[in-house]
Amino acid sequence: MTGMMPQAAPQPLSSALALLVDYDDGTRQMYAEYLKRAACEIEEATDGREGLAKAISRRPSVIVTETRLPGMNGFELCRLLRRDVLTQSIPIVVVTGSANTSDIEHARTAGADIVLLKPCLPEILLREIRRLTEHSRELRERGDVVRLKLAGQLARSEEILERSATNRRKFLARSHNRHETTSPTTAAPELICPECDQPLLYRRSHIGGVSERHSEQWDYYECAGGCGTFQYRQRTRKLRRVE
Repeated sequence: MTGMMPQAAPQPLSSALALLVDYDDGTRQMYAEYLKRAACEIEEATDGREGLAKAISRRPSVIVTETRLPGMNGFELCRLLRRDVLTQSIPIVVVTGSANTSDIEHARTAGADIVLLKPCLPEILLREIRRLTEHSRELRERGDVVRLKLAGQLARSEEILERSATNRRKFLARSHNRHETTSPTTAAPELICPECDQPLLYRRSHIGGVSERHSEQWDYYECAGGCGTFQYRQRTRKLRRVE
């Protein structure tokens, strides 16, 4: 009886870390074993909350997730990953057992780059991961060039703005005396803490604004009940906590 030919090892992925999020141990093991043969490092999670935590802490090259997860489902996981600045650019592959058209569209809307249906062969998953990571690498390289140009433009702009701000500060300093005082021209009102209804104790006032003609006054208080420091702006008559 002729033996089966051994399956060729998949083409390696360069420095890739894949996060596999699936409640099913067998599915994670199948994908993990195949991706490891492609020199891919593996991180695993069994539910959405664990997947989110590991995505933020490990910053994987790609995230592979099921939609039906305990605790936090895959749709919500995708949405949160896309909102977080640390994970929003990570490619996401959804591999789901749900063939419902609305669920597939839901996954894409939530942030999935690719949606694959189970049963999905591991070689198909690897092919899609390779395509996504290569595309991401190209975007990063292109973005580096753009960022360098922008950095130069921003540096020049900041230099111009700083010179302008310095001149403006000098002009304002000559034209308007900004200062701290405990005897302001406009008396500080008696106020009550909005958090505990205890009296607010007046401490000082800051006189500022763009000019003597358009000066402003901010009064500072401390809560007698220990709620913190509050600022009262005379022009708008608004009170807010600052410490």
